[in-house]
Amino acid sequence: MRFGFIGTNWISDKFIENGLEVEAFEPYAVYSRTEERADYYKEKHQLTETFTDLELFCQSPNFEAVYIASPNAFHFEQAEIAIKNKKHVLIEKPATIVQEQFEALSKLAYEYNVTVMEAMKSTLLPPFVEFTNDQIDIGEIRYADFHYHQYSSRYDNYKKGIIENAFKPELGNGALMDLGVYAVAPMIHLFGMPQSIKANGFKLDTGADGQGNAILDYPTFQATISYSKICDRPSPSEIVGENGYVLIDKISAPSNIKVFNREGVLQKEYNNDSPLTMKDEIIEFIKCVQNHKVESSINTHQRSLETIKVLDEIRQQIGVQFNV
Repeated sequence: MRFGFIGTNWISDKFIENGLEVEAFEPYAVYSRTEERADYYKEKHQLTETFTDLELFCQSPNFEAVYIASPNAFHFEQAEIAIKNKKHVLIEKPATIVQEQFEALSKLAYEYNVTVMEAMKSTLLPPFVEFTNDQIDIGEIRYADFHYHQYSSRYDNYKKGIIENAFKPELGNGALMDLGVYAVAPMIHLFGMPQSIKANGFKLDTGADGQGNAILDYPTFQATISYSKICDRPSPSEIVGENGYVLIDKISAPSNIKVFNREGVLQKEYNNDSPLTMKDEIIEFIKCVQNHKVESSINTHQRSLETIKVLDEIRQQIGVQFNV
């Protein structure tokens, strides 16, 4: 399957690196706003076609799928044009910056009969899938804590007065959208929508959030999510039940999940040592296209929509504004 790329950054580099390990994957074309950048990316990854016109890129009959890894604020418009040109679309998380946009994309996907999937890699990695499918019993769930804190090298530049895309809310960026989504999505995947949300956050001078946290209320337990681009937190995420607990090494890309009983004795462990953390999302997406499925049965449209709904609520409570 031939892919065209929107976004000539490190995440697209990683995507191509992972994709080359998938037999059906072929990197083919790139869209960029400038010829210089498009030509650079073509040479870097040995692509065939370059475009500086988004409509012409999406109209090309020479590739079937589009991977979107542009700034978050551009996802909706770019995906909309691709879908209307009968392209299958894999969109980096968060798929859109507000729920109404993703609702529209889902509707268009069914109208044009193309696959549309959010590239939430964590929920497709083998340890998470196996853990979820095993339905491990640790008794009544009483608490969960999912977090992703990663000090950004761009924060060093920010403190020097150099404002890069990561801290520009007009691009739909910030700690919640870039990192917090990785805590929210698996929470929704495992437990569904919370009954209520109470959020706090720390905003930088640009109006982007540097870090934040939220309490999610469920019928019989509370869950917390936290995230930051201005500090690190290496401890594992947790699910705590009356009869045991679960430790997840890295919620954004689980490679080790351990299940313990209440006494701290290891009951089960799920591992994945592969550094190719995007390979499984590519395989899932290609399978959906090959099987004529509009959406993944794992990264469903409903789960993506519910994730964005939670992000919307947190963002509104902490006062981060996007131009929509």
